Amino acid sequence: MAVLDPTSVPAVRTPPRAGRKIPGLALIRSTHGLQRAMLLIGIGLIAFFVVVALLADVIAPYSFNAIRGPDGLFGTQLPPSSAHLLGTTVGGMDVLSRIIFGARTAVLVVLLATAMSIVVGVPLGVFSGYVGGWVDRVFVLVTDALYAFPSLLMAIIVSVMVSRGQSSAFGGIFAASVSITVVFVPKYFRVIRNATMSAKAEPYVDAARVAGARPARIMFGHILANVSQSLPVLATLNASEAILTLAGLGFLGFGIEPTAAAEWGYDLNKALSDVTNGIWWTGVFPGIAIVLIVAGVALVGESLNDVLNPLLRTRGGATTADEAELEAMVRSVATQPTMTDTARAHAPPSEQSPAPPSSDKEGDER
Repeated sequence: MAVLDPTSVPAVRTPPRAGRKIPGLALIRSTHGLQRAMLLIGIGLIAFFVVVALLADVIAPYSFNAIRGPDGLFGTQLPPSSAHLLGTTVGGMDVLSRIIFGARTAVLVVLLATAMSIVVGVPLGVFSGYVGGWVDRVFVLVTDALYAFPSLLMAIIVSVMVSRGQSSAFGGIFAASVSITVVFVPKYFRVIRNATMSAKAEPYVDAARVAGARPARIMFGHILANVSQSLPVLATLNASEAILTLAGLGFLGFGIEPTAAAEWGYDLNKALSDVTNGIWWTGVFPGIAIVLIVAGVALVGESLNDVLNPLLRTRGGATTADEAELEAMVRSVATQPTMTDTARAHAPPSEQSPAPPSSDKEGDER
């Protein structure tokens, strides 16, 4: 009996384990040119403000409402210096500290308002679009009435109703988030409802009905997954509008209490009288913060729209992977011989049709 030599057996190579993929890396790779630059700039700006919001207690030199330090009172409307890099406000507070803590307020309000808008607007849109009938007409009538109302005025009314003029830090953030949510819910409702009305006529929905699936399972287990592709784009675009709405509420005096949290719109309001006196730093730096964070969110939203929308994928001018695959298929079909040419090539010589006589021979016969 032959003994098998272990050294003669080839070792089985195990495939290398793939490393963890970085979230969003595939999305960045799918972009190109100016589109990728816009996306990276937007992500960088958003990441910067998120880090500032998370580390506000560590980065800020003072509290957002501090008016004195170890050496005494700060002083009012002081220009930028080594002690106060961005100067002080008319109330004697450090401008840099208020901008840093204002970033935390803006990020919290945007995240909370966007999450509540999605939680409320998306299920209502799926339910209304799937059920139809008088239920759909009632929902459409209510949302159209809300959508026709001026958004900032609606936000002011809801903010006053929720906060009742006075609130704590969390209460003010929650009141501002609810006021912005009421403005954004009709937008999510419209988009999801229209997509649901188109999706409920698809064959997979009919197959789910035949299989005995319940309406809730069909709506939120089958249809929702196929109509939510536009949510990331809509959420980012609405986030930039939420920041502007928050700044507008604070500027008009209906936002968060100034003693509860820092807010950029309130600082701009207090800086109006400083502009005529040549005191520019109290209003310029909060305005720059608003512009940068809104620009970052808008750039990410526009880039996501270019990537996820098939009609806009060629905006950069380069050929995408889908277009390259389609072009290769067209070329392969064009270069394949037709059935007539194949049959003619494999036919015996006796069955092949003779070539037509040339024009010179016809002339000689005549």
